This record gives sequence, structure tokens and C-alpha cells, in this order.
Amino acid sequence: MRLGLVQMALGSIVVLTTSTLNRLMVVELALPALLPGFLVALHYGIQITRPNWGFISDKGGNRTRWILRGMAILAAGGLMAAGGVVVMETNRMGGIGLSVLAYALIGLGAGAAGTSVLALLATATAPHRRAAAATITWLMMIFGIAMTAGVVGSFLDPYSPARLMTVVALVCVAALSITLVATWRIERGVEAAPEPDSVPFREGLAQVWAEPAARVFTIFVFLSMTAFFMQELILEPYAGLVFAFTPGESTQLSGMQNGGVFLGMLLVGIAATGLRIGSLRAWVVGGCIGSAAALAMLAGIGGSASKSLLMGATVALGFFNGVFAVAAIGSMMALAGQGREKREGTRMGLWGAAQAIAAGFGGLMGAGLADLMRQVTSDAPAFGTVFLIEAALFLSAALMAARIMPGRAPDPRTLVPGE
Repeated sequence: MRLGLVQMALGSIVVLTTSTLNRLMVVELALPALLPGFLVALHYGIQITRPNWGFISDKGGNRTRWILRGMAILAAGGLMAAGGVVVMETNRMGGIGLSVLAYALIGLGAGAAGTSVLALLATATAPHRRAAAATITWLMMIFGIAMTAGVVGSFLDPYSPARLMTVVALVCVAALSITLVATWRIERGVEAAPEPDSVPFREGLAQVWAEPAARVFTIFVFLSMTAFFMQELILEPYAGLVFAFTPGESTQLSGMQNGGVFLGMLLVGIAATGLRIGSLRAWVVGGCIGSAAALAMLAGIGGSASKSLLMGATVALGFFNGVFAVAAIGSMMALAGQGREKREGTRMGLWGAAQAIAAGFGGLMGAGLADLMRQVTSDAPAFGTVFLIEAALFLSAALMAARIMPGRAPDPRTLVPGE
């Protein structure tokens, strides 16, 4: 629960940079969607260093130190990102330059803090409790994202640069304070993992990549997360341009989507982890297919410009995204402890890097395709085409999951380390 508070604080800062600031650049400043797409891709691309953070965590030491340092860097980056949007109103190139630096700091901070949290979860939690621990922390993170988007959205209207800076500053200070309190002496009583061996990072990463299960799962993570993140940078601009949502309304729409994610995660967490209903493969496949259907719905309602239909389709997309995500996370936590010993952090880092690269690539591809389609057609069909492409990727991920994932994962309590 305490590490879940850290995830919640982390998500509360990141959601502002990937939703609210993105919408302000595209709608209020009339900039191409490719610009925030590039900035968010930059913040994800820097997280390719996650395996290195995980490898360092595997060697033991004070992980709390890296969590706190990462959150401080993340908060500084979030505040600078808001400042970059404000500067863009009067100095376009100066604001873009500040934003590039800000998003680089966001990626560095999220990578350091997020990977350290996952490594601590994977090594300090009993094997048969890892999936449940992952579910709890992710539910708390999604709750924090949804709550932040909803609350911030209500305070942003009527929009002004001063109001934006005030709200973002308050969120960053609150996130840092929560992290400091939640991690106070959290590693007291947790035995530090001994240094596994003296191999360099590249050799340790190669050892994990040589494991068939870790390698195939990495490919699946990349494909599914590309589909998952393609709509991240275009949903709020879609709401603003096609449905005439205000900045506050579109931020609240993002909160509704993440509320749906929370409900989907809660359902699977209770059914799959608690009641053992259905296999992880079934939940992953169902989540992917449901996400594809919700995206098709989003594409189809553009001509009606009905705000209620948009909100319903958005909540449905969030719900099925949550079903897919928590099942994939459960698989990830179960697989983290399998294979070569003392490589949990490295595996989590590898999958985290695959997710980060896919998130950056997916977001950039979605924004780029939206810009391209808007050159040849009106806004509604342009965004709708991108949503349909994303739906096709989700269906491809569902087919891959059905082929590579086991029908029912064994009870983690029966697994032998190294099997």
C-alpha cells in the first residue's frame, strides 16, 4: 500500500504532461499534434535506461534513495513542462527548448523512481503475493491519475497561464510530500539483495534476453503497449476539435477514462487474483478485444458530435484497457521471479523499457498519423482512422496472447525458483 502511494504520486505528475499539456499545445496554441507527440516520445525514450536501473537494484543497496531522487527529478520536470507551455505563447522556440529539457527530466525521473519501486516489489514481496501486490499498486496509481485529472480539470477552467502554473505546482509538491512520507524507513527490516555476481550490465542483460520466456514476453509487451498508447496524445485534442470540449472538460474526460481503467483493473484483480476465475490469458485476450471494440465506437461517433456518446466510449475504452493491463501486469510479476536467480529487477527493467519504447513510439505514431490524416480530410474521420488502426493492433495483440500465453498460470506458491 505504501509503494502504491508512490505509484499514485508518480502517475499524478505524468498524467498532466501526457494529457492536459498536450491538449493545450494542440488546441489553445494551435500547434501540430506531432510536437507533444515528440515530447512524450522523448520522455519514454529516455526510459530505455530502465534495465540499467533494475540491474543496479539487483545488486542491493538503498532503493528508497533512488525512489526519492527520481521523484524529485520528475517533479522538477513536470513544473518545467508547464512553464514551457506558458513560454510558448510569447516565445515559440524558447518554450519548445524548455519543454525538451523538461520532458527529458520527466523520463529520467520516472525511470529511476518507477523501476526502483518495481524492483523493491519483486524482491521484497513473497512470491505468492507478487501478483496481488502488483494489482494493489497499479490500482492506486490509476486512482491517483483519475483523481488528479478530475480535480485539476475542475480547477483549470477558466484557463489562464497563471492558473496552470499554480495547479501544476500544487500537484508536484503534494506528490513529493506523499512519496517522502510513504517511503520513510520502508526498507527497514527488508533484507537487501546480495550482489549476484560481478558480471557487467550488458552481460547480465544478455543472460535475461537468452531466456525464451522473457524474450517472447518482451515482444508481446511492445506490440500490446504500442496499441495501448496510440490514443494517449489524440483523445483530448479529438474531444476539443470535434466535440468542442473546454480544457477543463477534456482533462475531466481523461479522468473518466482512467476511472474506467481503475474499474477494469479492480474487476480482474478480484476475479483472477482473489477468486481464481479465468486464466490470465483469457483476461488479456478479452481486454484486447474489448479495447478494439471501444476504439471502433470512438471512430464511429465522430460524425454525431455527441458528448455523452464520447464519454461512454471513453469509459468503455478505459475499462477494457484496465482489464488487459492488470492481467499483463500479473503475468509480468509472476514471470519476474522465474529463470536465473537475482535478476528480478533486470527482467522488470527490460519489460519496462519495452513498454516505454512502445509508449513513445505508439504516441508519436498516433499523433503523426492524426496530423497526416487531417491534411487530407476533416477532423472527425482523420482521428477515426487512427482509432481504427489502433483497434487492429489490439486484435493482433489478442491473437499473439492467445498463442504464447499459457491457458492458466500455475499457482505462484508452487513455483520453484529457476524453473
